[in-house]
Amino acid sequence: MANKRRKNILADTKGYRFDRSKKKRAAREAIFHAHLHAFAHRKDKKNDFRQLWIARINAVLKGKDMQYSRFIKQLKDQGIAVDRKIMATLAKDRPAAFERFIEKVVK
Repeated sequence: MANKRRKNILADTKGYRFDRSKKKRAAREAIFHAHLHAFAHRKDKKNDFRQLWIARINAVLKGKDMQYSRFIKQLKDQGIAVDRKIMATLAKDRPAAFERFIEKVVK
């Protein structure tokens, strides 16, 4: 049973460097820290992407002499439910479609 447990722990640390992939005690410690940081960084990633989407939308809106916050308020006032990820994708990949979208919101 102990050997099975050791094998599973070492399987989880495959690809780690030095003792962390070869010795059970170091591997357990590495797994513990990896799980702690993985949770925190998954949460950070969501925030990072939201900031990126806002920056992309804002960059296009500044070219139109508009403010991001006022644009978002107009969206909410008109009841248009489009999330920032979609708007950022449109702004980056399909600028003409995003232009039409802006005109629809601003009118």
